[in-house]
Amino acid sequence: MDNIAYDLPFAAIGADVQIYPQAKIVFPERIRLGDNVRIDDFTFVIGSAVCDIGSFVHVAAFTSIFGGGEVVIEDFVGLSPGVRLQTASDDYGGGSLTNATVPPEFTFAARRSYVRLRKHVIIGANAVILPGVEIGEGAAVAAGSVIREDCQPWTTYAGNPARPFWRRPADQIRALEAQLRAACYDEAGRYLPRAARAAR
Repeated sequence: MDNIAYDLPFAAIGADVQIYPQAKIVFPERIRLGDNVRIDDFTFVIGSAVCDIGSFVHVAAFTSIFGGGEVVIEDFVGLSPGVRLQTASDDYGGGSLTNATVPPEFTFAARRSYVRLRKHVIIGANAVILPGVEIGEGAAVAAGSVIREDCQPWTTYAGNPARPFWRRPADQIRALEAQLRAACYDEAGRYLPRAARAAR
């Protein structure tokens, strides 16, 4: 499938990118997209100084990525419907005024940080990832969970606050990735768009 990006001026965009028409993308010039990315209708993504979305990434409907802080989403990440990636937060302790309508000199205690999702992360529906969190490679977050701290690689987390429950099969997932790369990339490691693969 050709890119469906509706002439948005992304900082970079790969092949086989599909962005549905009801997705709301703000500051696309700050967003870098890899290959084979799908962003569904009714998503809301605000580009920031660093907003990198890797290859084979799905951002499902009603997901929001916002806050103006750093966003890194590596390859093979899936965001289920209604996920919230928040890279900033107001000061709930009363150290300054709050909300986006207040001038910055009065919201000085607000926290702007990052959210980093490493390869093979999967986030369940309506989970919330708070600022300053890195979710390690292969980790999974159950639906409705709230992530306030870093998640260890290849571990499944659930709850509010989330806690670890069981391990994921790293070797099996990495083996499947290797098979996919053999099918979808050339010998030099370059992604082959769907049309090129169909012609082989």
